[in-house]
Amino acid sequence: MNVSCIRENVEKIKADTAAFAGGRDVLLLAATKTRGAEEIQAAFAAGIDAAGENRAQEFAEKFKNGAYAGENVQFIGHLQTNKVKLVVGNVSLIQSVDSVKLLRAIDLRAAELGISQDVLAEVNIGREPEKHGLMPEELTAFLDAAAGFSNVRVLGLMTVAPKSDSTGENRQYFAKMYKLFIDNRAEKRDNVVMKYLSMGMSGDYRAALCEGSNLIRIGTGIFGPRQ
Repeated sequence: MNVSCIRENVEKIKADTAAFAGGRDVLLLAATKTRGAEEIQAAFAAGIDAAGENRAQEFAEKFKNGAYAGENVQFIGHLQTNKVKLVVGNVSLIQSVDSVKLLRAIDLRAAELGISQDVLAEVNIGREPEKHGLMPEELTAFLDAAAGFSNVRVLGLMTVAPKSDSTGENRQYFAKMYKLFIDNRAEKRDNVVMKYLSMGMSGDYRAALCEGSNLIRIGTGIFGPRQ
């Protein structure tokens, strides 16, 4: 896709965000899996807030080669504990933390680096067996455990809603996520601040915005279909 198309798509999504978010500040993350440096930098030039990578090895290669040109990059895919070293300290936010085991591994690596790593708790709101994420009823214990770590901070929640041809059906999942977000924002825990609610992708970000999302992750809506 050429640069002008990327800019047009970013502008359209930003216009949608203004229309559907009700005046709320929303971060636009470009999902950059398989995308090259030229596309990524064109998206930043068009006004995205962050790039988001799904695969630790791909991220590490792009990071080493300067694909992000020093801009904000986050990790949004499933992260295995043995790949933590590739990611921690090199991204501003790990959105996909779905177990205390992974949280502990991130905390240990961050301690080695002398930093605090920001993360989101990923929730499998649709209870889909093929997807990663905490079950909604597991979230409280996860956040309680997070309070005991010293080098990691939970800044909110993330979800990937079930695929659906019905916008109304997906909205119910986003509404459930928003309730979890608000309920846990009222709780006071060390190392936990409900700042970001990351939900909504190319096919459903408008519905997610209507239900309270303040961080959307868009791939094909910005770059077009993957080759």
